[in-house]
Amino acid sequence: MPTLFDPIKIGSLNCPNRIWMAPLTRGRGTREHVPTELMATYYAQRASAGLILTEATGITVEGSGWPYAGGLWSAEQVQHWKTVTDAVHQAGGRIFAQLWHMGRVVHPSLHGVQPVSASATTAPGKAHTYEGKQPYVEARPLGLEEIPRLIGDYVTAARNAIDAGFDGVQLHAANGYLIDQFLRDGSNHRTDIYGGPIENRIRLLREVTEALIKTVGADRTAVRLSPNGDSQGVDDSNQDALFPAAAAALDALGIVFLELREPGPDGTFGKSDRPPVAPLIRKAFKGVLVLNSDYDFARGQAALASGAADAITYGRKFLANPDLPHRFAKGIPLNVDDPKTWYSQGPEGYITYPAA
Repeated sequence: MPTLFDPIKIGSLNCPNRIWMAPLTRGRGTREHVPTELMATYYAQRASAGLILTEATGITVEGSGWPYAGGLWSAEQVQHWKTVTDAVHQAGGRIFAQLWHMGRVVHPSLHGVQPVSASATTAPGKAHTYEGKQPYVEARPLGLEEIPRLIGDYVTAARNAIDAGFDGVQLHAANGYLIDQFLRDGSNHRTDIYGGPIENRIRLLREVTEALIKTVGADRTAVRLSPNGDSQGVDDSNQDALFPAAAAALDALGIVFLELREPGPDGTFGKSDRPPVAPLIRKAFKGVLVLNSDYDFARGQAALASGAADAITYGRKFLANPDLPHRFAKGIPLNVDDPKTWYSQGPEGYITYPAA
């Protein structure tokens, strides 16, 4: 039975352990969504992860709604991401870029662009903006004629990611963002080929994934889903049917791994009163399955030993412990993360957590 310290191969990439770094929004880029030297230091510090998944990274201005988050649509962004990937590779690490379109949770104050979604809906709560928190606004539904352009935006970002030196890309199809808004019937009210039955609602996920595979290869294309319960107001009436169907479609495409974020009823960053869908997805998806949300060392080991997962992504533990695999291996106590500096600018709470 595998352990967290066993190597695993994904595509042509050899990961030295199964303690992977989860995507973590940190907001240390510029207002033009350009990566900074600080980000190169941050990711290189965590290069001992079996694999690093970057913070969610915008594919276009239209899809970017988080202050100071990175992007992958301009030549300048590509150039500065190259500094990040070079630093990670020089430190012996491996890194995928997570491709992000936020859909209806983009606020127009950031770039003057109305948010888009599957349907004309409004996210609950308030958006993080440069002027503080503001209520979300209603999104306009993407027209059928716009879907090819949207898929093209993902393709451009994926091509840019490879040009920037990333080892692969992960499609962000989770957490209530655009692809998730198409997947779930709570936010997708369409009556065309992208709405209604499950097969229609997973169409955009499948088409974007197919396009990414054609661009960078199946061995460098991964996906993230968040199946169990509400996420930023996005929910589905039959998660146990929807997400195994989505996983089966991804399995047929041969993606390199599938990551699931599923908080429990006692989750420390999001909660769900719905049971995880991972056991059903495990039956539908035969490839490398990665689990996330509130895992510690013991729970991660148990998930691998039982066959429930092939690797575990750790978020806040990697945020506060750049040498997390070493600490796990030696039983060294973990640093505690400081929520006040999760999204602040500057080095404090970003590159200042000490290694053991």
